[in-house]
Amino acid sequence: MTERSGRRGSAALPVALLVVAAACLWGASRMTWVRLTSFDGLGESRTDELLGSTWAAATTPLALVLVAAIAASFAVRGWASRVLALLIAVVAVAAAIPAVRLLIAGASDSESAALAELPARAQVSMTDVSVLPAIVTLVGAVCAFAAAVVSIRKTFAPQVLSSKYDAPAVRRDEVARRARTTASGAGVQDEGEDLTERMMWDALDAGEDPTDESGTRRSSD
Repeated sequence: MTERSGRRGSAALPVALLVVAAACLWGASRMTWVRLTSFDGLGESRTDELLGSTWAAATTPLALVLVAAIAASFAVRGWASRVLALLIAVVAVAAAIPAVRLLIAGASDSESAALAELPARAQVSMTDVSVLPAIVTLVGAVCAFAAAVVSIRKTFAPQVLSSKYDAPAVRRDEVARRARTTASGAGVQDEGEDLTERMMWDALDAGEDPTDESGTRRSSD
C-alpha cells in the first residue's frame, strides 16, 4: 500500500511541476516587463508597455510546449520518456535566458524602441524594468527543469524495483536460480559475501537451501 502510494506520488510530481511551470510562463507572458517613455518632438510624451509576449516572445509557445509535455508524459515510456525529459530541460533553459538577461543587463533603449515600434524620430527618455515577471519566469523554468530531472530518474526506477512487483512464484524461481548460480560459481566459502539476507530468506521460502552447492530443494514436512 505504501509502495504503491509512493509510486503514484513519484508519477504525479513531474506533472505537478510542469503545471506550475506552464502557469508561470503563461502568466509572465501577460505581465508588463518593460515600460518606456518616449517623445518625438511633435507632441506629448508617449508611454508604451511591453508585455512578456513581446519582450520575451518565446514564453507563450514554451508554455504551450509544457502543456503538451504534460499530455505526452502519460503516453510515453522508456527511452521516449527520457527524450521528453530532455526536451523539457531544453525548454526550461530557453525560458530562463530572457529573464536572466533582463535581470542582469536590464533593457536597452534601442531594443525597447524597436519592440515598441516607435517611429525613427522618437527618442526614449526613460525605461522602467519590472523585476516580477522575470522572477515568475525563473520560477517556471526551475520547476520545468526539476520536472525533467524527476522524469529521468523515474525512468530508471522500474528497472531497480520491478522485482518487488513480480508474482511470488516468479520471484521465488528467480531467487532460487540466483542462489544456485552463486553457490555453484563461488562455493560455500564466498556465499556470505554474494548472497544478501533477503536472497537467503527468499531462497528458503522457495524451498532452496542457499548453503547447498547442489541447489536441491528442501523436503517439505
